[in-house]
Amino acid sequence: MSVKIGLVVSEFNYDITKIMEEKALSHAIFLNAEVPIVFKVPGVFDSPFAVSKLLKLDYIDAVVVLGAVIQGETKHDELVANQAARVLLDLSQKYEKPVALGIIGPGASRMQAMERAEEYSRRAVEAAVKLSLRSIKLSSLKYEGKVLKIE
Repeated sequence: MSVKIGLVVSEFNYDITKIMEEKALSHAIFLNAEVPIVFKVPGVFDSPFAVSKLLKLDYIDAVVVLGAVIQGETKHDELVANQAARVLLDLSQKYEKPVALGIIGPGASRMQAMERAEEYSRRAVEAAVKLSLRSIKLSSLKYEGKVLKIE
């Protein structure tokens, strides 16, 4: 079975998120996952709106959110990243579908974000695929008195 992932990509810090998008798409292919939708949002703070829309689609098994929240002179980066992450977690629980966090920051410099772009993208796609496949496996298992391992 091929997992279908919705990709939500922040346009803010586009020089970084464009790399993240490309790496996520190539890693999805590597993992035999499909990406039927790439939904662009202005910034990470806007991502829960798109995630909510994608999770409602019956052909989407999981959503990967990609973004880079760069540290500035204020604590705005903390506000944006923390609030977005909280809502994304809540959406995952509400719709019972994985939402993988591929958001760099808060507290990251532009250089640190560039260095982490590929890794965060790959890890988020991998998390979405693993959680989707394990969720499907859990649904098909029957308890027979032994420990069930879902790997």
